[in-house]
Amino acid sequence: MRTMLTVELDTEVANKQIGDGSMGKAVEEVLSTLKPEAAYFYPHNGHRAMLLVVDLPDEASIVSTCEPFWLQLGAHVELVPCMSADDLRSGLSHLG
Repeated sequence: MRTMLTVELDTEVANKQIGDGSMGKAVEEVLSTLKPEAAYFYPHNGHRAMLLVVDLPDEASIVSTCEPFWLQLGAHVELVPCMSADDLRSGLSHLG
């Protein structure tokens, strides 16, 4: 299931990790595990944020997808199922 994750980092946690040099490792671990189709990094609501498009094999994988962001980065995470243009075309073709 293609899923868009919006991850907003806690500023205090992120500042500490940038200061001690662990932020890069934490982000790289998450990226290597999730293997996103796309990854973007930007400011959001005055915080550091990232948008990742990942393929989740099933609903149960939501847990293992979100926990590293919560545990390691103190992040606020939103998940939204999403489609490519081809997926939309396919879905529309099934309408009466």
